[in-house]
Amino acid sequence: MATDSSSTVDKVDKNLSSSSLDSTSLQRRRTSFLMAQAVIRILVVAFTLIAISVMVTNRQSVVIFGLNFQAHYTYSSAFKFLIAADAVLCSFSAVSLVFIYSLSRSGSTSSPLKKYFFLFLLDTVMMVLIIAGCAAATAIGYVGKYGEEHMTWQATCGYVSKFCNRMSISLAFSYLAFVASLLLNFMSAHALIYRPIFKK
Repeated sequence: MATDSSSTVDKVDKNLSSSSLDSTSLQRRRTSFLMAQAVIRILVVAFTLIAISVMVTNRQSVVIFGLNFQAHYTYSSAFKFLIAADAVLCSFSAVSLVFIYSLSRSGSTSSPLKKYFFLFLLDTVMMVLIIAGCAAATAIGYVGKYGEEHMTWQATCGYVSKFCNRMSISLAFSYLAFVASLLLNFMSAHALIYRPIFKK
């Protein structure tokens, strides 16, 4: 009887030790994942802020055949849409940092899976929004640089090259924000489906 009792105690101790190690490993993976998420979201904020500042301050005036022409982002609905998309993504990413911090501080008894899945859905919406803005601005930028012969639309970047170059820089940072958002979604989907790090 004493031998059976000792064996049972040893098994319980092993199970408790294994459970403790699994819990520690899970917490470590969860912390690393949330830190990576926070870093990428900070990059999204930085990329979108740069894109907005470059576009908003971008202006060029030229004189053609004695007439004064100005180029500014407000003259294009596609550029205004991109600015709005950048601003929404920037604001959302900044606010989501607070949510990520709250998840990292939540205890092991909490159940943040549903909350994080909701954040994942919002990340997806933001990613679609920013790529829509980038696509619209890219289409207008292409016409501005190369024109559209079949529609008899003439290229204008030859007259306002400085404006077009700065607009390209702004658009490039918007695309970087999209790539970062895409990476966020890949990470979240992989963590939620293949390597669950949040308890239900």
